[in-house]
Amino acid sequence: MTQTALPALIQQMMEPGFYPHPVKEPIELKQTHVSYVFLTGDYAYKVKKPVNFGFLDFSTLEARKHFCLEEIRMNQPIAPEIYLDVLPVTENGDRFELNGAGQPVEYALKMREFPQDDLFICLFEQGKLTEAHMEELGRIVAQFHAKAETSDYIRSFGEVSQVRQAIDENYEQTQKYVGGPQTSQQFEETQRATDAFFATRSALFESRIQDNQIRECHGDLHLRNICLWQGEIRLFDRIEFNEPFRFVDVMYDIGFAVMDLEARGRKDLGNAFLNTYVEQTGDWEGLRVLPLYLSRQAYVRAKVTSFLLDDPGVPDDVKQEAMLTAAQYYQLAWEYMHLPSVDAASSQQGRLILMSGLSGSGKTTVARHLARHIGAIHIRSDAVRKHLAGIPLEQTGGAQLYTAAMNEKTYDRLLELGIKLANEGFTVILDAKYDRQVFREKAIARGQHHQLPIQILHCIAPESVLRDRLTARTDDVSDATAELLTQQQATAEFFTDTEQSLVTTLDTTQDWTSQLTGWASVS
Repeated sequence: MTQTALPALIQQMMEPGFYPHPVKEPIELKQTHVSYVFLTGDYAYKVKKPVNFGFLDFSTLEARKHFCLEEIRMNQPIAPEIYLDVLPVTENGDRFELNGAGQPVEYALKMREFPQDDLFICLFEQGKLTEAHMEELGRIVAQFHAKAETSDYIRSFGEVSQVRQAIDENYEQTQKYVGGPQTSQQFEETQRATDAFFATRSALFESRIQDNQIRECHGDLHLRNICLWQGEIRLFDRIEFNEPFRFVDVMYDIGFAVMDLEARGRKDLGNAFLNTYVEQTGDWEGLRVLPLYLSRQAYVRAKVTSFLLDDPGVPDDVKQEAMLTAAQYYQLAWEYMHLPSVDAASSQQGRLILMSGLSGSGKTTVARHLARHIGAIHIRSDAVRKHLAGIPLEQTGGAQLYTAAMNEKTYDRLLELGIKLANEGFTVILDAKYDRQVFREKAIARGQHHQLPIQILHCIAPESVLRDRLTARTDDVSDATAELLTQQQATAEFFTDTEQSLVTTLDTTQDWTSQLTGWASVS
């Protein structure tokens, strides 16, 4: 981008002398469709562009001041080290001054600059974003949503008329890109699918409102808006300019992060984040609405990328890249609306996989690995049990958590979730001991009744290994200890002849991943 294509203020903000502190030269300018961001070394400054996209209106100075103040108000609680102040920009002759005397002509948001390599997008591009990062992110976002405000007013944004308004607006604002990055067929079919989703699932949207799942969320939770600050994960750059983008179903936020990873070819990382989040929150039912938000978020990325095609300040080579990127996101938005959970004509089918084995046999390790490999929803009985009891996952449960009645309640809830999600087209891994015939038989019968494929993965290991694993276990949802093994061995019931046809046995002290990869590819 040439200097002459930039407004006079932006050109001056590229000069070191504009700032009242030392800067790292050259000053780096990053540009989005709505803002300019200047990286000066210790500090970053954001100036909002005077644009009006309908869903966002920064066209007046007063609006830009208001939304700068809103941005700092909303982001300081989650990233206080980063968001510092809103400063006026004044004019003195032909020069602009930061925080100068006189009448402001612009406003700049001042932030603490952090190494760009600590952005999740940079970690991803460098191959340094790990499954552990995504699991921790799942916990962080679960905590953020638990504290997020809700009210009658906020919950009203979960009504079908409100949810679809923003989605319909996306279609209206992208009609001009049909024949460019968007195809006519994709445009029509994606819109038709979302219309059908709203028409047939009004009860689902109402249940989300009643369950208090409509909250003041982040609104723009993708890899560029997540970073490490001194080794700890921070969310930043919440949506400040549009209430319908922020007062949303929690799955709206989750969908943005999952979509971002899947669009970049790392469904395994998206799966790690998703499964950790729903385990922490217990919001497995929310997965039923997730495909709509996956599609919506992909469409938004397509839309805002398309906007770059209309910006005279964007060079041609960047526009060419934007055309290709937008096309990929439009395609992805179409694909999400044709998942089996949305499109009854899909050839894909949900299924149930039961884990089985004594405590310490490696069930959860195997289930987690398999979930990442095949994109399954992994539901642990230990988490279900604690959510039913209303106690934190990290808290050790008392004897009342393991009575016969509680065991039955836990397995019933586990199966209820499995059937519900498998009927939506998800592959669901039910991670429990399943050491009693009564629980296995009920799961098999229910699965067959719903015409769902069902399989059993039975994990084994020598007793000495089981005891060593349980003794070494720390910071886990499970309360199982080595002292319980003798009782478990005494009460475990062998598989019946009927069950044996569904069972694959894995010795988890051997190379079980090779066997599992082959099993998963043909199952």
